[in-house]
Amino acid sequence: MSTSLKPVHARQEPAEAPCPVPDLPPRPTEAELRVMGKAEARELSDALFRRLAALARESGAYSYVRGTIIELNMPLVRFIAARFRHRPEDMDDILQVGTVGLIKAVDGYDPGRGAEFVTYAIPTIAGEIKRFFRDTSWPVHVPRGMQELYLTVARGSDRLEQELGRLPHPEEIAEDLHLTVEEATEGLVAGRVYHPDSLDALRNQDTDETGSAMLDRLGSCDPGIELADFRTAVRPLLAELPEREQTMLKLRFWDGWTQSQIADRIGVSQMHVSRLLDGTLTRLREQLENEDAPGWQDDEPDESRQPQ
Repeated sequence: MSTSLKPVHARQEPAEAPCPVPDLPPRPTEAELRVMGKAEARELSDALFRRLAALARESGAYSYVRGTIIELNMPLVRFIAARFRHRPEDMDDILQVGTVGLIKAVDGYDPGRGAEFVTYAIPTIAGEIKRFFRDTSWPVHVPRGMQELYLTVARGSDRLEQELGRLPHPEEIAEDLHLTVEEATEGLVAGRVYHPDSLDALRNQDTDETGSAMLDRLGSCDPGIELADFRTAVRPLLAELPEREQTMLKLRFWDGWTQSQIADRIGVSQMHVSRLLDGTLTRLREQLENEDAPGWQDDEPDESRQPQ
């Protein structure tokens, strides 16, 4: 069986759109951006920012110049995103968020203040990426204010631990950060949500159950507790049943007999046993749904009439 391979064509650069601003050069291609030096890119960005300030925001020329500045500074996004390559988040997502930060930096930059664009853009892009981590890396949803409180308390706690040589108390953290004790405590509790323990994590070495996993120490719901109300309510109702129906219920649900075995025991057909059980259970169910039934009252049941 032969397989024919289609020829692979080289990737074609898209045709450059005509520049709506006659006195500006064409937008640099991807190949030109790759070989452009930092100084040249910075000089071109400064010139474009000065030109951008003189254009109306609703004009096509403004959009063209703004887009050119964004493309020109995309290497800055990749440079900053590389700092977070150790994070578990996908790098494409980090680059996308960093690009949003770059766009915000372009829109908020004022060349008249005298600061270089790179100086303004780097913290803006990095801050946008860090906000992305803060909002998406929490295992459960935590309000933004609580996240910021946790970061403040965590930094203050780390600094106090270095000064005191031990873990600080919530009262000490609150006094140092000018917070209430309740706020400091809430920040510490929020940190437990940010760093949850695995169910397979082993117990601390200084405990009596060293080496056991948390999963092995978790309790489970006792099915007997869920049936407690039912048993309390159904007990007086069973006592009101005829003796034959009590016997059938006891043999079927307490002793685990089959309907055929019950039929042989009481001398009727298996079909008759099925009808009797169905009718008895239907009446019990209707009585249990009635809150005025004897089982829902506080009267002590007559134990002498229980199935033996």
